Amino acid sequence: MLKQIYKDWLFGKVAIWKGIRLFLISTLILFLTPTLKTFAQDKYTVSGYIKDQSNGESLIGVTVFVKEIANGTVSNNYGYYSITLSPGTYHLEYRYLGYHILEKEINLSGNQKVDIELISEQQELEEIVIQADPEDANVTSIEMSVNKLDIKTIQKLPPFFGEADIIKSIQLLPGVSTVGEGASGFNVRGGSTSQNLILLDEAPVYNSSHLLGFFSVFNPDAVKDVKLIKGGIPANYGGRIASILDVRMKEGNSKAFAAQGGIGSVFSRLTLEGPIAKDKASFIFAARRSYADVFAKVFTDALDDGAALNFYDLTFKTNYNINKNNRIYLSAYLGRDNFKFDENQGFNWGNQTTTLRWNHLFNDRLFSNFTFLFSNYDYVLAFGENEMDRFDWNSNVTTFDFKPEFSYFLNSDNEISFGGEALLYNFEPANAVGVSNGERRDVSVDRKLALESALYLANDQQIGSNITLQYGLRLSNFRYLGAPTDYYEFDNPEPGIRRNVTQVFQADEWETIQSYSNLEPRFSLKYQLSSNSSIKASYNRTTQYIHLVSNTTASNPLDIWTPSTNNIKPQLGDQWVLGFFKNFGPNNDFETSIEAYYRKTQNQIDYIDGADLLINELIEGDLLAGDGRAYGLELFIKKNKGRFNGWLSYTLGKTELQVEGINGGNWYPTRYDQTHNLKLVGFYELNDRWTFSANFTLKSGTPTTFPTSRFQIQDYVIPYNYSGSRNNTRIPAFHRLDISATLQGKKMRKGKVRKNEDYWVFGIYNLYSRKNPFSIYFSQDDDSLVGGEPIRTQATQLSIIGSFIPSVSYNFKF
Repeated sequence: MLKQIYKDWLFGKVAIWKGIRLFLISTLILFLTPTLKTFAQDKYTVSGYIKDQSNGESLIGVTVFVKEIANGTVSNNYGYYSITLSPGTYHLEYRYLGYHILEKEINLSGNQKVDIELISEQQELEEIVIQADPEDANVTSIEMSVNKLDIKTIQKLPPFFGEADIIKSIQLLPGVSTVGEGASGFNVRGGSTSQNLILLDEAPVYNSSHLLGFFSVFNPDAVKDVKLIKGGIPANYGGRIASILDVRMKEGNSKAFAAQGGIGSVFSRLTLEGPIAKDKASFIFAARRSYADVFAKVFTDALDDGAALNFYDLTFKTNYNINKNNRIYLSAYLGRDNFKFDENQGFNWGNQTTTLRWNHLFNDRLFSNFTFLFSNYDYVLAFGENEMDRFDWNSNVTTFDFKPEFSYFLNSDNEISFGGEALLYNFEPANAVGVSNGERRDVSVDRKLALESALYLANDQQIGSNITLQYGLRLSNFRYLGAPTDYYEFDNPEPGIRRNVTQVFQADEWETIQSYSNLEPRFSLKYQLSSNSSIKASYNRTTQYIHLVSNTTASNPLDIWTPSTNNIKPQLGDQWVLGFFKNFGPNNDFETSIEAYYRKTQNQIDYIDGADLLINELIEGDLLAGDGRAYGLELFIKKNKGRFNGWLSYTLGKTELQVEGINGGNWYPTRYDQTHNLKLVGFYELNDRWTFSANFTLKSGTPTTFPTSRFQIQDYVIPYNYSGSRNNTRIPAFHRLDISATLQGKKMRKGKVRKNEDYWVFGIYNLYSRKNPFSIYFSQDDDSLVGGEPIRTQATQLSIIGSFIPSVSYNFKF
C-alpha cells in the first residue's frame, strides 16, 4: 500500500509540473485556432446538454462515465458536458441519483453533439434517498467542504410554522451555526454572517432574511440547486472570506404548464411555470406573502390606522434557446418586509436582483457564459406623528456586475476555466433628515463609490486513476473612488481610543483615493485510496473588500455596508483543510467524512468601547482591525437509503480574535464561537403516504460580556467591566427538538390515477418548549430601594421562542 502511494506521489509530482506548464500556456492555446485544429486532429469531442425528460430542466452535476477509459466528466451549472476522446467506439453512462441510468453507445469518428434527457425514477420505498448526487460522489469528486441539499430533502425537514426554509436547512450541516433563534444569516467555520457570499442566480444578496431571521428570502418552490462551499473555494468565486452559498433557480417547465403552492400558518405561496415555446423557451413565476396583519384586522382595530406586519417576495425567470450554440436567461427577485406602526411610522427593508445571462458555445470544447447582474438592498426608517416632529432615514447598497466566464474542455483529464469580473458599488450609508418643532436638520452621510475587479485562471486535472487536482489563481483589485464629499485621515492614539481627524480633503468624482490588489491562490487535491474512500486536502486565500458595520450579535436590517477605504483595509482569509471520506455498506448506504480545518484572517473589524455606529460620518475613527483564527473538526455521517435515513453532524471548533486595544491585546472568543455543535436529522417512510421527520440540535452557549463590578451613584447602579475583558462568559447551552409528519394525498380517485398531487405537513417546532437564551442582560431591581440597604440588580434571560409552536400547511401541485 505504501509502495503504491509512493509511486502515485512520484508520478503525481512529475505530472503536477506538467500541469502547471499546461496551466500557464492554456490561455494562449485557446486563441490559436490553427494550433487547436492541429492539436485535436486525432481526437474528437462528445458534448451536449443534459435535462430532465419530464420538464426540460437542466441537470447540474450529472456524471458522464466512459467505461472504456474508466473516466469521465460532470455537467456544469447549465447542464452542459464535454469530453474529448480518441476515435473509436465508447459506451457512455449518464448517472444522476433519483434518475434511471442511461447508457449510450457512441461510434466516435468525428465531433458529436449528444443531448440527453434523463427519466426520473418512480422509486420503491427501499430506494428512497436524501441526496441529489451520484453514488460515491462525495468520495470521487475533487470537492471538499461542500454540502449540497436537494429541494426534496429541504421540504422533508421539520418546518418552522409549516414552511420549509433554505437557510434553516443549511444550519443543520457541519461547520454551520447561528447565534440563536431569530438571528439573521448564519456562521460558517467561525466566520461572521457578513463573511458569507450569498448568491441568487449569481446576484449577491446582502440580507437573506424575512421576518427578522425567521424565514429566508428564497422560495423553495423556485429553487433548483443549493450548494454551500466552506473550503477549497474555486478561483471563479471571490469577495468573501468564509463561505459561498450558491442558490440556482429553476428555469421553468419547457414541456407543459404546471402550478404548485401551499397555504400555511404564516404565509401562502403560488408558483406557475410552463413553456413559452415548447422545448425552446419557458418561464417560472413564484410569489409568497404573509398575512398575519390580514387575520389580525378581524380581531383588533390596532391595524386600522395604516399599520402593517407582513413580508412578500416575487421570483421570476425565463429562458430562450436561440439555437444550439446560444441560450439566454433572465431572472429577477423582488422582496420586502413591512413593519408599520401606523401610516407614518415604522420601517421596511428589501432586496431586488436581476440576472441576465448569455450562454455561448464557441465550439464543442469552449463553453462561455456572460452575466450581467444588478443587486440592491435598502431599508427605510420613519418616526413621528406629524410633519413638525419626525425623523426619516433610508440607506442602500447597489451593485452592478459583469462576469465573462469560459470553460475549455482540453481533454478527458483537463478542464480549464478562466474569466473575470467587474463590480461597481454605490453605498448610501444614511439619507437622514430630522424635524424638531418644525426645524429641519439634515444629518445624512454622503455616498461612497468603489470598483472591484478580478481575473482568474484555473484547471481541473486528473493524474492517473488516483490523483485529481484543482488549482487556480485569482487576481483581484479594489478601488475606493471619489464622490462629492469630504474624506478624512485619522491619527493613531493609544489602541482602543477613538481616533481624531488629522486631515480633511476632497477628491474628484471617480478619482481613485485608495487601491488594493491581492493574489488569491487556490489549490485542492484528492487521492483515491479505493473505490469507496479518499483523502482530500485544500488551501485557499480569499479577499473581502466590503464590510458590515454592526455591533449586534447577528446582522439586522439596520446594519450598514461600507467599502474598504484609505482607513479600512480589506479582510484577508487563508484556510487549510484536510479530510478523509469513506462510504460503507453494500450499496453505499452510509456516507462518512471527517475534516479538520484552520482559518487565519487579517484586518477583521471590531469596535472601540462606546462606538457610535449609526449615522456617523466619522465612523472610521471608531473602528479597530485585528487578526482572527478559527480551527476545528467536522464529522458527518449520512444514511442515504432505506425506509429510515438521515444524518449526524458534529463540529468541534474554536473562533478567536486578537485586536490591539481590546481585551488587553489578548485573544478573545468571538460572539459566534461555539465549542460543540451537534445535529441529528432523521426521516422515516412509514408507507407511500406517511413520512415522519425530526431534527435535534445541541450546541454550546455563545460568549457574551458580563460586567465585573459596579458603581452606585445615589439611587442608580452603573455596571462596569473593570478588566476590559471581551466576551468573558457564556450563556447556557442551546438545544431543541422539532418533529413533523407529511401526509401525501391519495394517488387514485374513483379507480383512476389523479392528475394532481397534494400533501399536508404537520409540525411541532421546539417540541419540549425549551427557553433557549438569545442573550442575558442586567437591570436594577427598583423594589430594593429601602433606606440603608444596598441596591439589588438582576440578570434577565431573553428567549426569542419559549414554547412549542404547532403548525400545519396544505401543499398542492398540478
